[in-house]
Amino acid sequence: MRLLILGGTEFAGRAVAEAALARGWEVTVFHRGRHRPPPGVRELLGDRTAPGGLAALAGDTESGPGGGSRTWDAVVDTWSAAPRAVHEAARLLADRAARHVYVSSCSVYAWPLSPGYDENAPLVQGAAADAEQTEYARDKRGGELAAAAAFGAQGSLLVRAGLILGPYENIHRLPWWLGRIARGGPVLAPGPRELPLQYIDVRDLAEWILGAVEQGLSGPRNLVGPPGHATMGELLEACVRVTGSDARLCWTAPEVILGAGISPWTELPVWLPPDSDLHAGLYGVDVSRAVREGLRCRPVAQTVADTWEWVRSTGGDAPRRSDRPAVGLDPAVERKVLAGGGDGGPAPREIS
Repeated sequence: MRLLILGGTEFAGRAVAEAALARGWEVTVFHRGRHRPPPGVRELLGDRTAPGGLAALAGDTESGPGGGSRTWDAVVDTWSAAPRAVHEAARLLADRAARHVYVSSCSVYAWPLSPGYDENAPLVQGAAADAEQTEYARDKRGGELAAAAAFGAQGSLLVRAGLILGPYENIHRLPWWLGRIARGGPVLAPGPRELPLQYIDVRDLAEWILGAVEQGLSGPRNLVGPPGHATMGELLEACVRVTGSDARLCWTAPEVILGAGISPWTELPVWLPPDSDLHAGLYGVDVSRAVREGLRCRPVAQTVADTWEWVRSTGGDAPRRSDRPAVGLDPAVERKVLAGGGDGGPAPREIS
């Protein structure tokens, strides 16, 4: 298989590139040259946001060792900003690639959502396919519309991912937890401990995408692990084990956390209060279609251990995207809540 990845040097795109190389596929990455791509790929350089920035995709042949005609069996695009970038690349590639995979998001569904929603749930109104950047959900839906317009309903696969974790994560959610727990001491652990999570390891996302390309799948698919694949307790306890720190997880009731003015998801990454619209929307996704079509998810302990190994390989300073909000809790706020100052109630219970 000849695969083109628009990006392919960071997080999801990189995982797809590495998985395709492991299958023996011929992989080309189109990127801006800011990060090193995985060894073994072919490179095309360009900035899709600049005038003429797609010129490298428009040539007739690829340069370099083993170069050939610039046609591919599939193209994978993970773009998450202005739909115009998806629109212009997809139009250019419509007669050069057989299939288009757009990594979208469950954010394209119109909220509030009921637990167990599937691909037929109502959608937000997407930004125009040729629009500049607006807001995340509308832009992702606009990207879907752009891909489908260029490749048709049968030639485009819309992968609606949820929370993605794993090595190379540049949003800094799991890396933040690993760094905080590695520092040790009492750790504000947002409860309940048995709170179900729904996420996907980026490598499982990549493997499913490649399998879907081989099967010729099209249309929208929710792609995240099955509901309850892990709990908040299992995730944070795995962090304690792999870091080998003396951290003590202090499980704290949601009402104490919210009463202290702490923001779910951003200040305490991954965590969303139970029985909230946010939890239902992000951790209540029906992924039965993807499971029937080959989705397999590795244990949470493996995701955490491999992410920690990658974080350590960066010297403990994992890269993060500058276009996303910073995540993590101020240590002073954490100490105040742990001391019982969050809402005037007792200090949270500690467990080892």
